[in-house]
Parts: sequence; C-alpha cells; structure tokens
Amino acid sequence: MANMMKAAVFVEPGRIEIKDKPIPAVGPNDALIRITTTTICGTDVHILKGEYPVVKGLTIGHEPVGIIEKLGANVQGYAEGQRVIAGAICPSFTSYACQDHCCAQDGGHHAHGYKPMGGWRFGNTIDGAQAEYLLVPDAQGNLTPVPDGLTDEQVLMCPDIMSTGFAGAESADIRIGDIVAVFAQGPIGLCATAGARLRGAGMIIAVDGVDERLQMSRQMGADVTLDFRKVDVVSEILKLTGGRGVDASIEALGLPSTFEAALRVLKPGGTLSSLGVYSSDLTIPLDAFCAGLGDHKIVTSLCPGGKERMRRLMQIIANGRLDLGPMVTHRYHLDQIVDAYDLFSHQRDGVLKVAISTH
Repeated sequence: MANMMKAAVFVEPGRIEIKDKPIPAVGPNDALIRITTTTICGTDVHILKGEYPVVKGLTIGHEPVGIIEKLGANVQGYAEGQRVIAGAICPSFTSYACQDHCCAQDGGHHAHGYKPMGGWRFGNTIDGAQAEYLLVPDAQGNLTPVPDGLTDEQVLMCPDIMSTGFAGAESADIRIGDIVAVFAQGPIGLCATAGARLRGAGMIIAVDGVDERLQMSRQMGADVTLDFRKVDVVSEILKLTGGRGVDASIEALGLPSTFEAALRVLKPGGTLSSLGVYSSDLTIPLDAFCAGLGDHKIVTSLCPGGKERMRRLMQIIANGRLDLGPMVTHRYHLDQIVDAYDLFSHQRDGVLKVAISTH
C-alpha cells in the first residue's frame, strides 16, 4: 500500500481542492477504510462557502461507504476486506453525553462530557470521507457491515441523509394518521418525507420550488406537493387542514423564512421539528407563537450515530421498505470532485445527490 492518498481538502472559503495526504496510521481503537463511494452534503457546501468554519487543510465529507483495509488491535468482530459503512455522527460512546442518550453531542473526555455537535467528527473536527482512505475512530461502535446484495449507492444515504431525515420525522413524534408538512425537498427533506410515511402519517404535504424535487417527493410518500413559487404555502396548508393546522411540520432547509412558515402552519399543541443548518439568527413571530401559550414544541435534531442506527437503516433498504437509489442523479470520480461541488452547490441540472467513486 502506498503511503499517500488523494483527498478533497478545504483550502479557504470558496476553495476545496484535491491534494495528496499521508494515509492515516491506525491506532488500537481505529479502523482504516478504503473508500469506494462517498457523496457531497449541503453541510459541505456551507463549509466551502465559509458559512460553517473548519480548519484549513481538513479533508471534507462525512458519508463513507468502503472496505476495511486495516483494523486496530482492540477492534473485534470485523474482518479486513469486509464492506462497511460508518455514520456521519461517530460518537465515542464513552462520554457522559453518550451515556445520557445524547450521542450526537459527544464531548469526549472533557470534564462534563458535552460538546454541541461533538459527535460529528468526519470533515468537521477530523479528516473526512472525500478521500481514498478514511480513519474511523472508536470503530467498534461505529462500523456496520453492509448486507450482501446491497450496492454502494443503495446504502450511500444511510450515514447522513437518511438518518437525518428520519431523525426529523422521529423528533416530530409523528403518530399514525397525523398530517405532516415538510418544508424543502432537498435530499434531507425527501428522507424526512419518507420517514413521515414510514411513521404512519395520514397526509404528507411537501413544499419546494423545484419541479424535479416535487416529483421525487411523491415517490418518497408525499400526498400533496406545493410549489412556493406558485401558491401562498401557509394559506394553502391552512386551507387543506380546514384551518386547524398540521400535527407536525419539519423544516429541512435552514432559512428563517421556512422556519417561520413551518411555525405558522402548526396546530396548537403541534411539533415543529427543525433539521436545517441555520447561518443567521431566527426570529419567532409573536402571533404564530401564540404569545408563548400555544402548547407548541420546537425540537432540533442532529442525527444519532453508531452501528445500531446504521444497521436499522440498512434493514429498511434490504427489505424493500424504501429505495433511495433514485436520489443519486449524478456520478463523478474523486478526481472530478471540484466539478461535482460546482454542480451541487449551484443546484444545476436537477441534481439531488452525487455519487463520488474512488475507482
């Protein structure tokens, strides 16, 4: 095995480039994965634009599918050559936060054990997955074997997009028969729509302004699609619910305007489940908030991590409950990732997700 690898590196705001980096050394609790397929996330675009700060020189990406190249001495129950995925959130499972069922906020060995978003390490605080190799820390808790017969592209959404979208539906506490509105039908919003269907929603209303996405949202389970370019979405949803409002609304974009709309369509006692990554302050309008007396819940989610979460998601795919393959609209080699970022960040050509292969 050569000592160097290709990696997509954050250089400065506006620039991610392919660079040569040393292949990581494997510690006793780690595993080295040879990446076969990865992808680009909206959060990576926030990093590219400088809206989410990371250190210069960091390898970006948090959605790995690959093959175990080398195992640390303490990692049991896996074999080199095995196909695996790891979640975008890869907690230590040893911190106070993890043992308090808050793995995504894992602060490691700090005194109190909490750190906002601390469980998100790949492409945030350690080198990430848009490379030929990835070092997975705490591999015993974070590696999940891929079931036989599933392709890379079928499981590519599990590490983040599927897990996050589903977390939005889970946090919304959707009950059988609920009316649910999902604001934005990008990859995460589409997975939130699919999650709402699997949770038993009686009616799902999907909102977006891109025809291809609204079409895809019907495949994922939306009963009604609303184009915000053509209708006043808030009044339309209130009309659809007889003025009652929805039981749950899911915000999957991260804009103050969509957050406000998600609040305005909520019934008294309803839940607003927020998934978006915001880059400016939110304001809560007094009337929509019922002066603070509407029994509303506002819940935020960073998807949970770990091998059991990944196993459950792949079980859904393996048994045909959901097919996310159609969300891969474009394919690139790692060498072409700068072009892939350009396409994805400008949302050209009906792009939903790009598959980045290393071979």
